[in-house]
Amino acid sequence: MVTTIIFGYLVLVLFIGVLSHRLFRGTGEDYFIASRTIGPFMLLMSLFGTNMTAFAILGASGEAYHEGIGVFGLMASASALIIPSVFFFVGTRAWALGKKFGYLTQVQYFRDRWGSDTLGLFLFFVLILLLIPYLLIGVMGGGLTLNIITNNEVPEWFGSLLVCIVIVLYVSYGGLRGTAWVNTFQTVVFMILGIVTFVIILKNFGGLNGAMSLVAEKHPELLIRGENIKPLKLLTYTGIPLSVGMFPHMFMHWLSAKRAKTFQLPLIFYPLCIAAVWIPSVLLGIIGSIDFPGLQGAAANSVLVKMVGEYAPGVLGGFLAAGIFAAIMSSLDSQVLSLGTMFTQDIVVHYGFHDKLSEKKQILFGRIFVVLILTITFFLSLISNKSIFKLAVWSFSGFASLFPVLLAALFWKRSTKFGAFLSILTVAVLWIILFIQGWNNPGYTIGGTGIMPVAVILSAGAIAMVTGSLLTKPPEQALISKFFPEKE
Repeated sequence: MVTTIIFGYLVLVLFIGVLSHRLFRGTGEDYFIASRTIGPFMLLMSLFGTNMTAFAILGASGEAYHEGIGVFGLMASASALIIPSVFFFVGTRAWALGKKFGYLTQVQYFRDRWGSDTLGLFLFFVLILLLIPYLLIGVMGGGLTLNIITNNEVPEWFGSLLVCIVIVLYVSYGGLRGTAWVNTFQTVVFMILGIVTFVIILKNFGGLNGAMSLVAEKHPELLIRGENIKPLKLLTYTGIPLSVGMFPHMFMHWLSAKRAKTFQLPLIFYPLCIAAVWIPSVLLGIIGSIDFPGLQGAAANSVLVKMVGEYAPGVLGGFLAAGIFAAIMSSLDSQVLSLGTMFTQDIVVHYGFHDKLSEKKQILFGRIFVVLILTITFFLSLISNKSIFKLAVWSFSGFASLFPVLLAALFWKRSTKFGAFLSILTVAVLWIILFIQGWNNPGYTIGGTGIMPVAVILSAGAIAMVTGSLLTKPPEQALISKFFPEKE
C-alpha cells in the first residue's frame, strides 16, 4: 500500500508538470525562465521549495540526532534573517538587470558585467563543481526514503533512479513553468504533511512535553548546546546561508518573477516557512534517539523515515513518505534545469551557434544536459555514503564564498574582471583543498578550532576580489555606465 501511494504521488507530479506544457510558448525564454511571468505565491513556493531539500528534511533530523537542539541555531535561525535580506538587496536587483538586458543565467550577467568570456566560462565550471554535491543529496534522499519506508523491499538504487526518471520527464517537457507548478504543489504538500507527521509522532509520546521529558531522561546532552557545537562553529555557520545568492537555481527563479513587487510575499513569509519545516525536523531527529539509538554517521539520515514507519504505518505512512519525496524533488528539479539552461545559453549558444541554433534546438540541448547531469549524479549516489547534512554544508560553503563576487558586480563600480577571476579561483582552490582534508572527518573544522571552512574561504574570496580589483586597471567608463547609469 505504501509503495502504491508513493508511485501514485509520482504519477500526479508528472501529470502536473505535463499539464503546464499547455501554456508553453515554444521559445527558449519561456522554457528556461517561463517568460518572466511567475507571480508572488508561486515565486515564494518555488524559492522555498527549491532551497528546502533533503538537507532540511532528512539532513537536519540526522544531524540533530547526533548534535542535538543546537542544529536549529546552525542554519535555520541565521537563514530566516539572511536569506530574505539577500532576496531584497540582491534578488530584486538581479531581476531588474535580467529583465533590462534579457539575461537567462547568472553567467551571462557576470560575463557581460566585466566583459570577459574567460571569466564566464571559468565560473560555469566552478558552479557545476559546487552543485554536484547538492544534487547528490537529493538523489540519495529519494533512494533512502523509498528503501526504508518499504522495509528494504525496494533497493536504494531503484528509489534514486525513480526520482531521476520522474524529474527528467517533467523538467524536460515543462521547463521552468512546469518546474514552478510542481514546486508549488510539492512545497505545499511537504509543509502540510510535515506538520501532520510532527503531530502524529508527538501524540505517541504524550505530546511535546512528554517527548522532551523522555529525551531529557535518556539523552540530556541533546537538549543543550554542550561541547558538540562550539561557539566559533555556531558563529561561522552564519556565513553559509549567503550561498542562496549564488545558487544557479535561485538566480533562475529570481529572473522568472513577473515584476519587482512579486518579491514582497517571499520577503515576508520565507522566515515563517523555514520555522514550519526546520522546527519539526530538528525535534523529530532528537526524539528519534529514543527509539533508534546507536545510529552511526550517515545512518542517522534515515531516522525521520524510520519514525514515520514506526508511528504512521500503512496508508498514512505512504502519504507522509510522499511528503518527504516532495521535499526532495522540489529542489532537484530546479537545480538540474538551471544547469541545463547554463549549458545551453553559456556554452552552446554563446560559443559559435547563436545564428544557427533555433529555439527548438536550444530547448533540445537544455533537455540533453538535464539527462546527462542526472545520469552522472545517479551513478555517484551509488558509491557515496556521506552524511546528507555534511554534503550540503560543503556545497553551500562554496557558493557562499562566491558571494563577494556577486556583491562587487552589483554594487562596486571599481571592481574588475581580474578581481572577480582571482576571487573565483581562490574559492575553487581553497574549497577543493579543504574538502579533501575534511572528506573523511565528519566534524571537520579549521585546525579543530570550531571555525567552519566557509569562514576562511569566504574571507579569502573577499580579499582576493578587493585586491585583484585595486591592483588592476578600472573598467571602461562605457561598461560602468551600462550597469550604473547616472539616473540611478
